[in-house]
Amino acid sequence: MNVEIPPQVRETATQLGAGVPYALKVLAGQLADDPDMGQPSGLPGILTVTVDGDLFEDCPALAIGYIREPDRIEIRYVNPACFAEPAVDAQDQNEEQERPADPAADAVIVREVADAWRRITGWLQHNAHDSYTALRAGATPAAIAALEGDLGIGIPVELRTLWLLTAGDDGAGGWGCLPGNKALMTLDAVTAVYRLKTDSQAHEDALNADRPGYDRITVWKATWIPVVALGPADNTSGLYLDAATGYLGRWSRYNEAPGDELDTLVTYLEEAADMLETPVLATRDKPGLVGGALVWLSSIDPAQEDRWQSLTG
Repeated sequence: MNVEIPPQVRETATQLGAGVPYALKVLAGQLADDPDMGQPSGLPGILTVTVDGDLFEDCPALAIGYIREPDRIEIRYVNPACFAEPAVDAQDQNEEQERPADPAADAVIVREVADAWRRITGWLQHNAHDSYTALRAGATPAAIAALEGDLGIGIPVELRTLWLLTAGDDGAGGWGCLPGNKALMTLDAVTAVYRLKTDSQAHEDALNADRPGYDRITVWKATWIPVVALGPADNTSGLYLDAATGYLGRWSRYNEAPGDELDTLVTYLEEAADMLETPVLATRDKPGLVGGALVWLSSIDPAQEDRWQSLTG
């Protein structure tokens, strides 16, 4: 039985971990011997099989979908398997549910996140090396699983994919590489902010018990995962990803009212990549350089403005 792995699937595999292409090759061999080893995925004509990441070095648990024809098998997608189900407060269960699993859609999201991040890091590597070297290596699947345990919520596939590629931004000259000089948070910072905000909500819940319904305050929801901070060393505010809706929102340590960004993580990263590659068309912010660091104009220190070099392109 011939097993085909399309180029886009191979590219996705390389983005998910150094051991994923090998795991995919091993699975292809198994499918050649046992074409019916998969289980129905809920998608017409597609079977799915899971791979235990512990069997391979630098490889997360995987969900792999394929179609079986009389004389061939084609692998259609590979994406990280979910480690846990999110824990949602009982009061939110009727309002917010985890986004339903859709392996085909997840495969698209994995490719989109990996492509957008590749564009950003490729630009940094060639134009702002200090910012490029400030990015941390990708997190291990075990580290992400541990974070899920700490938070008690499943990590959405788009965020899992990003963290497998880069587990935080230490900043160059105090600047993060995302618009507004914001920085991708480290996993430790994510845990710390999540606990701080859930404690704040617990305090509000105690007060809400004596407040009328219209006057109750929500500063945090269990499905909100902090992702981006104001700066590499400034966790006073930033952006969260709502695991229930897939949209980003603004959070503040001072319990200011949250605000919707109306961006997904994919569109947020894609726009950042677009602004870097074509700065003349950038609208939300303007990228530039201070030495070997990427610095966005909107949040530059006035003392550094004379050193800031605008980009053209």
